[in-house]
Amino acid sequence: MFVVTTVFDTIRIPPLLLSMPTVQAVHSEIDQKYPNRVLMDVGLVVGRYGECARVGHGFCVSGDGGAHHECEFRLIVFRPFVEEVCLGRITKSTAEGIHVSIGFFVDIFIPAYWMLRPSHYEEKSGLWIWTPKYDDDEEDAEDEADDAASVGDGETIGDAEVENAAVSKIKIKAEDNGSALLAMATDEVVDEAEVIIEEENRYEMDIGSEIRFKVKSINFTQITNTAKGMQATTTTTSHSRTAFKASSTPSDEDVEGQKIRRRSSSVGLDENQALPPSMHIVASICEDGLGLTTWWAAPVEDDDDEDMKEEPKQEEN
Repeated sequence: MFVVTTVFDTIRIPPLLLSMPTVQAVHSEIDQKYPNRVLMDVGLVVGRYGECARVGHGFCVSGDGGAHHECEFRLIVFRPFVEEVCLGRITKSTAEGIHVSIGFFVDIFIPAYWMLRPSHYEEKSGLWIWTPKYDDDEEDAEDEADDAASVGDGETIGDAEVENAAVSKIKIKAEDNGSALLAMATDEVVDEAEVIIEEENRYEMDIGSEIRFKVKSINFTQITNTAKGMQATTTTTSHSRTAFKASSTPSDEDVEGQKIRRRSSSVGLDENQALPPSMHIVASICEDGLGLTTWWAAPVEDDDDEDMKEEPKQEEN
């Protein structure tokens, strides 16, 4: 998630800091210039790592007043590798997908096609819902269908009346005061049954919940002004966990047996169009173990089980 990168840059020391030691003044300028800044094809700078490896001789520019030093230094950069699993919190949910934040970085997006299947967006609650289907539930439904077939027309089970005994498949199952609701196999009842979602297999992705996701691609966008207007050039890195140099050009390379896939595209921007983020991460939760951390938490052991454990016998003197 965090890497150390080497940067070569010319650091300007303003006249007010010329009385300080050169190295100390250079460190002060680096700490003001680089943190919280995105370096194209590198990542988000967190801070300086150690002292400068090299500080060149200063030179002055006419009419500037400051001293310019060619420096070599290292920075701590946030750049998760592709296929890395991270933790964050849901900040926004739309029909297109889920927006996630990890605190200091908020431009993380999980699109609809990278959701756990089957999932759908619920307009009423404004949340994404995961409704998994288990084989055990299908077997239980078949058993309940067999029991329903043995009930005569017009009989009542619990609070629900079974009007048709030839029920071949249970469409819905809900809990109502501990009794199972059996629906007859008619079109009207089936339509109503499709609206009802089984509560035991309904998992909502609430806003603010902790979510575990996997990085699928990292996009870096640079905005430039051209004769045709504003242009956004985006470089996409995917299907690789290898670090990149800022000076390298977008291409396909083979490093350590892994294919680096980098694509570059350029589009025009309107004046009223929102500017894309400089660094954007596309993530996925379409695998077991991903999604809300509460879904995969280990069950808590009951206190009764601990009490049942035999206490060691005390030896008699």
